[in-house]
Amino acid sequence: MAPPLMTVIGAGDIAAEIDRHRPELTEVVRAAYLVHDAGDSSNPHSSFLRFPHRDRSRIISLPAYLGGEFEVAGNKWIASFPDNTRRGLPRASATLILNDCATGYPFACLESSIVSATRTAASAVLGAQTLLGTRRARRVGIVGTGLIARHVWRFLRELGWEIGGFRLFDLDPAAADRFGAAIGSAAGAADAEIVVADRVEDAFTDCDLVLLTTVAGEPHVHDPCLLAHHPVVLHLSLRDLAPELILAAQNFTDDVDHAVRERTSLHLTEQRTGNRDFIDGTLGDLLRGRRRRDPGRPAVFSPFGLGVLDLAVGQWVHDRVVAAGRGHRESGFFTGAED
Repeated sequence: MAPPLMTVIGAGDIAAEIDRHRPELTEVVRAAYLVHDAGDSSNPHSSFLRFPHRDRSRIISLPAYLGGEFEVAGNKWIASFPDNTRRGLPRASATLILNDCATGYPFACLESSIVSATRTAASAVLGAQTLLGTRRARRVGIVGTGLIARHVWRFLRELGWEIGGFRLFDLDPAAADRFGAAIGSAAGAADAEIVVADRVEDAFTDCDLVLLTTVAGEPHVHDPCLLAHHPVVLHLSLRDLAPELILAAQNFTDDVDHAVRERTSLHLTEQRTGNRDFIDGTLGDLLRGRRRRDPGRPAVFSPFGLGVLDLAVGQWVHDRVVAAGRGHRESGFFTGAED
């Protein structure tokens, strides 16, 4: 039996497949969550490689197996170096290896910063729709207007969300201005009110959906009164909210054991309270109807980001690229390997 082909898929082919297929990818991510919720997966804790001389930089390993309709294993290796932006480079870079579950052989290597951003955005928008019960928001507040925020906006747009306005905050006001200009020039968004906020708190005011996509390592939002109007908060960067805000809200995540570690806001809240009673459930609980959002309370969705989602999106991309005859296929990659 010959070893399998190895297919290398670059960012251009990945972006081409993801673009204009975001509604389908949202359903791929939904299916992956349901398979994980059913227990047909293995998702070990991520491993964090840190550097003693670079406090903000890290490389994360996310191994996983996803069964059900997917039946694929693999590992994402993603680097986050925030200082890259000063060099004109993206903050994050990543690769994703997919393994055949029958033989264990790797069969694909994908550029994965786009895969990672796509699964994060799809998860966020799925969580927003599930918690709000609609694809409509009077105003959306966005804190951190970088890559992930742009991907979430594309999902909102392509899934046909009706949004009346935006409140944008970034430590770099020019970045918020550019993000606002991109939104304003998009089809169907011409009538949306777009305001660049001077303070992070202004991105919460009068917004029924708030998106947090920063690189904060410690909580910087402390006032629970910001949640008094009961918004849905997509806490994608995981470390923005002080325990006071967590305790003031209903809290949902993707996997409790994964999310309550590595000094996330949920982890800090557990350390303060000595328990996890403040966590109301997972997105899987919401999708299966075991838990419901209380509309009379704010809701915070803090997804840690599961490797099984990378596998689901990566396999979807791989299958489409190969079917279209693209990607670099190497037949001799494993030739000469020892038995």
